[in-house]
Amino acid sequence: MDIAHRATDQQTTAEQRRRELLEAADRVVLRDGPKASMNAIAAEAGITKPILYRHFGDKGGLYRALATRHTDALLASLRASLDAPADRRRRVEATLDTYLASIEAMPQVYRFLMHPAEEPHQTEQGFDVGRHSAPLLRRMGEELGQVIAERVDLGPAADAQARIWGHGIVGMMHAAGDWWLGERPCSRADLVKSLADLLWGRLAAADDLPGGPGF
Repeated sequence: MDIAHRATDQQTTAEQRRRELLEAADRVVLRDGPKASMNAIAAEAGITKPILYRHFGDKGGLYRALATRHTDALLASLRASLDAPADRRRRVEATLDTYLASIEAMPQVYRFLMHPAEEPHQTEQGFDVGRHSAPLLRRMGEELGQVIAERVDLGPAADAQARIWGHGIVGMMHAAGDWWLGERPCSRADLVKSLADLLWGRLAAADDLPGGPGF
């Protein structure tokens, strides 16, 4: 086996091992939420903590890897909802419901990604969830803004307007979803309808871009 093949095999093995460690981390996070520790994750994976550090650096590195893993899956689901064969109102409702259903299905993962431990001044390895979660929300806002720009005719300064809407909608979903997940004041369906009603102003009146995929 030549050097190039060995390097490729080593990379494949490292990527597979990283996936296995992320799956172990997911299991711990599903159980412990924001209190998930590097010690518990290492034990779940059957390794020592120094080996876990070798792969991710620290808890912040592990957090970023988990955030990317879950955000990629969520964004794929949101895009599928936005592209579903239905009228605009139903697609908006489906997109809101997709987000809310995802945090409802895995509340501990959501809390790990979005909330600090109960005593943030004692966070492990100086880990600050707020510092790490902001880029996640920004990424979602940018992605949604791009989807809106591709589908809706917003006139002059369309790109800037689409980005504003993207970040605004993500902020709304995050804030309303966080409140709803904690208090459960209504059904998910009722929350979806109320949020869709809130959005149903200028968005409903805007024309689709000529020749675009529609929204």
